[in-house]
Amino acid sequence: MVKGGNRLQGEVTISGAKNAAVAILPACLLVKDVCRIENLPDIKDVKLFVRILKQLNADVKYIDKNTVEIDCTDVNSYAPSRDLTRRMRGSSYLMGALLGRFSRFSVDPPGGCDFGTRPIDQHIKSFEALGADIDTSRGVINGTADKLSGGSIFFDVVTVGATINAMLAATCADGLTVIENAAKEPHIVDLANFLNNMGANIRGAGTDTIKIKGTKNLHGGTYAIIPDQIEAGTFMVAAAATRGDVVLKNVIPRHLEIISAKLVEAGVNVSDGEDSVRVWVDENKALRHINFSALPYPGFPTDMQPQLVSFLTTIPGTSTAREGVWENRFRYVNELKRMGANIRVEGKLAIIDGVDRLIGANVKATDLRAGAAMIIAGLIAEGTTEITDIYHIDRGYENFEEKFVNLGGDIQRIQVVDDLLD
Repeated sequence: MVKGGNRLQGEVTISGAKNAAVAILPACLLVKDVCRIENLPDIKDVKLFVRILKQLNADVKYIDKNTVEIDCTDVNSYAPSRDLTRRMRGSSYLMGALLGRFSRFSVDPPGGCDFGTRPIDQHIKSFEALGADIDTSRGVINGTADKLSGGSIFFDVVTVGATINAMLAATCADGLTVIENAAKEPHIVDLANFLNNMGANIRGAGTDTIKIKGTKNLHGGTYAIIPDQIEAGTFMVAAAATRGDVVLKNVIPRHLEIISAKLVEAGVNVSDGEDSVRVWVDENKALRHINFSALPYPGFPTDMQPQLVSFLTTIPGTSTAREGVWENRFRYVNELKRMGANIRVEGKLAIIDGVDRLIGANVKATDLRAGAAMIIAGLIAEGTTEITDIYHIDRGYENFEEKFVNLGGDIQRIQVVDDLLD
């Protein structure tokens, strides 16, 4: 439950990146040794992955809620539980990791947020380029290879998931793998840095071309996950929407440049520190409508599109948001319209005509980032907004209500439902 009208002020510390964590955790399967992962976000998707690793016979020990030691020496299965994998999109990375470890895998299609079809043709293309045979005829994705050998992979479209899977499968393959038209997101660079820290030989992550010289000699080590770009962006937009003044700590400002640029274009003040960002709105300053497109990195993140749309609902004039990644990411718009927002969707374009105010209503989180958008809308609305299906939010935000409350937001969790309980 969110009561609107409070201006967010103060400091907030950003947690480790969800999107990096769900790539690095399966990468531990390639290492027959102890990997100590620090700055791990305490979120539902991470807990799910830990359960999957345990089910595969990994030894997992929590040092504290954000630090875990994972020993995959005795992992003895290439078929993770379908009941777990079907509950998160990141489980698709088990395909590349298990193929790299066992030269085979049997994984159910992944779940997670529903933005429309999630084709895996580029994933399959990369596995086949390394010498694997893939069978999807029985509703389960099965992969087998006599041995994995380096190859040339060119993606027809920029795809984060297939880039990560190709990296995982190629890390221990014989010879050189070249991935072209690779995705460049910060969590891809983080995955490469993690694997290199464990003895891999990966070059070019963060560029269009990634080169991987396969090695069998991976070893354990300690690695800290990067700060979460999307959590940081969410608090930046929330600060702007409430006309607040918030300092975000434990961030990489370079990862936030496009988000900062759009907020500045709208009239918001943004100032970068070495590992911090301050976002504030001058008192009585009129903010401006803007247009933006969600695109692969370094473009504006698709995972920030709903939050920015929520902010734009009360900005005078007409703004537009074009979705350039997913085919069906505007389902949350109907929830904002319940609160009085004036938005119409035409295909992959949302047209937002600013209104004077939003009114609290009963809405639901249709997916993870849409849930964050509902929180932002609730913070700026008159009255009380009740948000259901907040399990989506728990998948990707650590202690979200506590962090907002510490900034002056009036948020209360009414009911706790933990679907991870055994």
